[in-house]
Amino acid sequence: MTTVSSTASTTPASTTTTTSGTKTTTSVDWDALIAAQVATKTASATTIQTSVTANEAKIAAYQSFQTLLATLTADTTALAKSIVNSLSSSAYGARSATITSTGDISASSAVSMSITNGAATGDHTLTVSQIATAQKVISTSVADQTADLDYTGTFSLGLAGGTSVDISITSGMSLRDVADTINAQTSSTNVQASIIQVSSSSYEMVLAANNDNADIETSVASGTDVLNSLGLTDSSGAFADVLQTAQPAIFTLDGIALTRNTNDITDVLSGVTFSLLQSTPTGSTVDISIEPDTSQISTSLSTFVTAYNAVRDYVTSQQTLSSDGTVDSGAVLFGDGAIRNIMTQLEQSMNTSVGGLSMTDLGLSFSDTNDLQLDTSTLATTLTDNLSGVIALLAAKTSTSSSALAVVNTNTSPPASFTLDLAVDSSGALISASVGGDDSLFTVSGNTIIGAANTVYAGMAFTYSGSTAQSITISSTIGIAAQINALATTASNTSTGSLQDMVTNLQSQDTTMTQQISDITARAAVYKAMLTAQYAKYQTAISTANSTLDYLSALLNSSSS
Repeated sequence: MTTVSSTASTTPASTTTTTSGTKTTTSVDWDALIAAQVATKTASATTIQTSVTANEAKIAAYQSFQTLLATLTADTTALAKSIVNSLSSSAYGARSATITSTGDISASSAVSMSITNGAATGDHTLTVSQIATAQKVISTSVADQTADLDYTGTFSLGLAGGTSVDISITSGMSLRDVADTINAQTSSTNVQASIIQVSSSSYEMVLAANNDNADIETSVASGTDVLNSLGLTDSSGAFADVLQTAQPAIFTLDGIALTRNTNDITDVLSGVTFSLLQSTPTGSTVDISIEPDTSQISTSLSTFVTAYNAVRDYVTSQQTLSSDGTVDSGAVLFGDGAIRNIMTQLEQSMNTSVGGLSMTDLGLSFSDTNDLQLDTSTLATTLTDNLSGVIALLAAKTSTSSSALAVVNTNTSPPASFTLDLAVDSSGALISASVGGDDSLFTVSGNTIIGAANTVYAGMAFTYSGSTAQSITISSTIGIAAQINALATTASNTSTGSLQDMVTNLQSQDTTMTQQISDITARAAVYKAMLTAQYAKYQTAISTANSTLDYLSALLNSSSS
């Protein structure tokens, strides 16, 4: 008996027909048949998933661009506003100081100095008649600092004009214990105790005021007069041995005689702290020059160039073609109008000119590959020749038509011009500030005027020193860095920015399509279950038919024999 297996061209690939003698048997691959039929139902889900994957790539690309723009925002902030004060982070407020001396003294030995952002520039002459000192007094000696003194008493201790605290001493305390007890109250008394070892058998206690030009005050509260017993005070209660008297600092600045209770002078020049170290001999002076530190502008511009090029290079990478002329696989935002529009606005900002200056005066130019580059030599020359012009070209700068209205702060995109109408009450106190009759655009607190949030005036602030109603013109120019800062800030905003709108739209699409895929998959699963049940019945019927055939064949074979 020969067995021949063949598959007819009209028979599905999932069926196999076997012939043995006069008997032909057909078997069906139901799993393959079901899989093929289910695949026709899920084909659309595969297509939709391809769209979801493409959207996810675009979302990631937009978010990368947002990050680069946020960096550009951060790296232009120091250049964007011209306001210079102690609270400003503007690069234009950075200061440097030079200290020299004339006569028989070293400048560094007479004074040290620190300067905050926005300190007033200028030259000053300093002489020091005496430095401030704190009172110090000393006891007589004891042979052993750890031996019991056998004193029991309480005394009051503090500084003149300050807080006094009762110090209680018991008989088992040593000189060291007394010093420790005093120091436990130093935060209240501002009096510090220390022990000096004069020799191996001689120890003395020193009381020192923590504040200059303040006398130590003490009195007996009860029991033994401990301080008198230690030789700190005499029978009248006065200190017996004063090592250093309390005295103020006396000095002149630019010929003005000044006195302070400390050597750390913080209230003479705004933003400047002097630390007086020693007096200056007669005929000697310390000369101080405070100037803008333009190196901060140069550093900030260099940082800006790097951030700008990173944005530009990213936009360029999204417009790249492969060698065969097709869109590069990494350019998922190829032809995207949003990023192209942002880049165009940034480039237009670079073409801004203010007061006859342009980007070339800053040493900025574009290379052959269209990258922004900085010539620091050209920048240094312009900074030396026209610092105010550089600031106007880069920053947002606001001015007023009245000396009574001072600009405290501005934003990076203020209105070019508007009129601020100020109203006062009968006493001359400021009561409102309005623009075009609308007093909701600014709030007034005392003599301070602040732009309302969510308006074009947000971030602007002024102080008014006048006492009459006035209409004052506010004018602003917006420089290169200010424009770019405003553009980058808006575009990179992850709540309301234009790029975020694109991201949100794509995410919404993905949510819808993901649900569609889920629905298709669910329907396909139901369809598969139905086919499985249906084909199981077919297989049962086929198996029954085959069994009947086998039975009949057996009968026929039996009859023929």
